[in-house]
Amino acid sequence: MSKTLLLEIGTEEVPAHVMPGILSQLKENAAKTFEGLRLEYKNIRTIGTPRRTALIVEGLAEQQADLSKENRGPAVNIAFDAEGNPTKAAQGFARGQGIKAEDLVTKDGYVYAMVHEVGGRTSDLLGDTLTGLVNGLSFPNNMHWANLDYKFIRPLRWLVGLYGEDVIDFEVAAVKSGRVSRGHRFLSEGDFEIASADAYEEACEQQFVIVDQNKRCDMIRKQIAEVAEANGGKAEINEDLLEEVLYLVEYPTALCGKFDEKYLKLPAEAVITPMRDHQRYFPVLKDGQLLPLFITIRNGGSDFLETVQHGNERVLRARLEDAQFFFDEDRKKSLEEHGDKLKTVVFQEGLGSIYDKAQRLEALAAYIADELQVSEQEKADAVRAAKLAKADLVTGMVTEFTELQGVMGREYALLDGENAAVAQAIDEHYMPRFAGDAQPASVAGRIVSLADKIDNLVATFSRGLIPTGSQDPFALRRQALGIVNMLKEAQYHISLSGLVAKAMELLKIADSKAQEKMQADVADFMKLRLKNVLADAGIRYDVVDAVFVDIDDIYGVSLRAAAVNEAVQQDMEKTIQAFVRTGNIARKAEAAASVDEAAFAEQVEKELYGAYQAAAEKAESQLATQDYAAVIASLSALAAPIDAFFEGVMVMDKDEKIKNNRLGLLKLIDALVCKIADFSKIVLA
Repeated sequence: MSKTLLLEIGTEEVPAHVMPGILSQLKENAAKTFEGLRLEYKNIRTIGTPRRTALIVEGLAEQQADLSKENRGPAVNIAFDAEGNPTKAAQGFARGQGIKAEDLVTKDGYVYAMVHEVGGRTSDLLGDTLTGLVNGLSFPNNMHWANLDYKFIRPLRWLVGLYGEDVIDFEVAAVKSGRVSRGHRFLSEGDFEIASADAYEEACEQQFVIVDQNKRCDMIRKQIAEVAEANGGKAEINEDLLEEVLYLVEYPTALCGKFDEKYLKLPAEAVITPMRDHQRYFPVLKDGQLLPLFITIRNGGSDFLETVQHGNERVLRARLEDAQFFFDEDRKKSLEEHGDKLKTVVFQEGLGSIYDKAQRLEALAAYIADELQVSEQEKADAVRAAKLAKADLVTGMVTEFTELQGVMGREYALLDGENAAVAQAIDEHYMPRFAGDAQPASVAGRIVSLADKIDNLVATFSRGLIPTGSQDPFALRRQALGIVNMLKEAQYHISLSGLVAKAMELLKIADSKAQEKMQADVADFMKLRLKNVLADAGIRYDVVDAVFVDIDDIYGVSLRAAAVNEAVQQDMEKTIQAFVRTGNIARKAEAAASVDEAAFAEQVEKELYGAYQAAAEKAESQLATQDYAAVIASLSALAAPIDAFFEGVMVMDKDEKIKNNRLGLLKLIDALVCKIADFSKIVLA
């Protein structure tokens, strides 16, 4: 037999951004708890609103499963004396297991207690279990309230614990459980009883609480679409905003508001940002153009919607009036003229101003453009964009609405008559702004983005602020990851060490030891980001380690990793063994990587050297075109001659000249193979 279990934790309104994590955490904790208690169930769900977090366990068994196990005790020679009588050790062990010493069994040189534990009634366990589940939740921030020595994310107001129709008695923070919950703050009559765990959601709905977040989300989506369509447009639904709104309401009702068309003369983002990020409104568009409308979600019913609409319109009007003011003030100067004010804004302690950084970005952009061999126009666009990239940071619009950095730079650049590519690059250089965001799409945008991120890395590292643990105040991990993904997506081959060297030159880091340390620190930091990207792409961990012999060309490393990963899936074991054997000997030798053909004493030496020359000629041309699969095929032709070489000669010959010549040959082969990977890192099945 089984019943449904309900736990409802009633609180003051919980911040929307933490609700998904709380629901996930409660579900995970419950699954572990019931598994540990040997309680079978059919399904676990967690649902919630701002004021309640609920756990529903369907088909929870009424009885624990019985447990039979054998517990190992002391060795036989310790458990029994010479006459076979149980010692104190055996008696103590048996007593601890709840059995008699004569019931112990011997096996494999030890004594065992065969224990059978009869499962208890679920109802007897649930009080402590539900208490533990409530207390086991952790939050980013906690509160104290009243005179209680108890912490929770928000004050606890009520608890519901039901197993079928029966109340589970427990208490947390002076709040006793029962079957009484609370309805919607304004639409319900207040407290209401829940007859059974199965009746929970329906009972809540009757009190104007849609407790299932998925159902609530579907309602919000549908209402937004219907309201937008009724007003002649289509709503732009931002998923992050939708999730936030979802956990701000218990009973959603969508309504449409209006604003003055004069604000449509502002750049669209200057209207959408205050609307979306500050007021949690959904913009309405028609044929891609913004309409003077917005949709908001009310936490309530359809009564007095006109009053609510007017209130929201009044608040938005004030926001848009601010945006209009800042925009008009900003337009009294060109974007380039705004840039002069960057001299008063500190970049980082000891690293000058943002104006100084902008000058470095110009030089870095020119360097990167030359390294990538882009067109003269693309280079000019990138350098100009780098000069203007940070100028909007001191505009009134971005000071008020920081989310618009880059966006307003783009709009102001266009209004100033700048090249469209320059304007686009100003916006794109911040990409990706958040996880999952797109990479820069234009050449100039990629160049300025790369310049900005490399300068940030080197500048911050120069202050000794390398991220450790979870601490990353300058978001350097995200920027490094952005570099890796951008180089891969754009298929750019560029030297990481060259970028770092140029950045250090511009930052006037001249000490040779400091330069050497910087190169090592940045390379190690980028390795970790690249390793994660390759792992996400399905590259074997040992292949990743193998291709990390050199990560200077990040895109090249990703290509080599893909080629090696594909190759090792084939029958390559003997080839890898040949490469590994060659490397093991070559890397321990002090001989130079050179060959004197006149010093060959055996035919197999000549044949291996000939095979090496042929493979090297092919491989070098294939390396130049990044055809790494072909390089691996060319190198694989060396496997048989390598095996013949080791079978036919003693490498460590008594003749020093012959020995060093053979070691030199192996070094040449190993150096060639390592241009692809260090195959000693590959784990063979």
